[in-house]
Amino acid sequence: MPQVTWKGVITFGLVSVPVQLYAATEEHSGPSLHQVHAKDGSRIRMKRFCEAEGKEVPYSEIAKGHESPDGRQVVLNDEDLAELPLPSKKVVDVLAFVPAESIDPLMYSKAYYVGTADKAPAKPYVLLRDALRESGQIAVTKVTMRTRESLAVLRVHDDTLVLQTCLWPDEVRSAEGMAPDENVTVRPQELKMARSLMDTLSEDFDLSALHDEYQAALQELIDAKLAGVETPHLEERADSGEADVIDLMAVLRSSVKAAKGEHARGGKGKAAEQPAEAEQPSEPARKTAAGRGGAAAKKKAKAPARKTAAKKTAPRKAS
Repeated sequence: MPQVTWKGVITFGLVSVPVQLYAATEEHSGPSLHQVHAKDGSRIRMKRFCEAEGKEVPYSEIAKGHESPDGRQVVLNDEDLAELPLPSKKVVDVLAFVPAESIDPLMYSKAYYVGTADKAPAKPYVLLRDALRESGQIAVTKVTMRTRESLAVLRVHDDTLVLQTCLWPDEVRSAEGMAPDENVTVRPQELKMARSLMDTLSEDFDLSALHDEYQAALQELIDAKLAGVETPHLEERADSGEADVIDLMAVLRSSVKAAKGEHARGGKGKAAEQPAEAEQPSEPARKTAAGRGGAAAKKKAKAPARKTAAKKTAPRKAS
């Protein structure tokens, strides 16, 4: 079991649930890297020096400071920070119960498993868990951990409560001006083909099978350098050009075909289940390059269609 991160009480109304928090996630550490001098590979050490005394200071003498606009320095030690009058320091006070979709996932931060405290009764914990599960809601709370007060939510994961800290609403930056212009339109055929591609890529998808390829590649690079052999490298992909001059329908059709081929080679046997009409849109793909949509382009597009129609009607006349 991971180490206890926080101890306190969850309260909603007059109900109290003594709990302990455990980190619910851990990031891959991978091969450890440190700073070295590129010229000779010798280690680079970071030292804490006092500007006034001109000497290195041990970590035990390090405190936090704040410089005011007029240049005055305020020193804050651990005791000062520990005595801040915050009601959320040892209490997770439920402020409201809201639908899960009312919280933008962009706000979510670190997750903690919520366990019952030592010798604490289990019924209040189960009551809160089951109430959240049956309602389909999450609980909005505030909690202070270390030196930071965070917005947080309580939700149910399997049979365990999870406390997930969140960013404050004003910490989420605006996305204004980042989306494409609203005058860009998508044709129904393109949307239909995109949905077909989405369905094909999602067949037999297993999230648990994914792994961190960067760490594996980094270890392979380190091993190659230690062995004195050629280091692995990734072949560069060909540049497909500007996005506004590609034939989007042709790219989508090729993507669906390639995705179905991958499933077929993998023995998944579901490629045949996709509707055949998804690969053959009724309207031919149009050129999207600027300046190429004149009358000459239309004549070229119509000529093959007339020839094809003539070939199809010829056998009927002969019979």
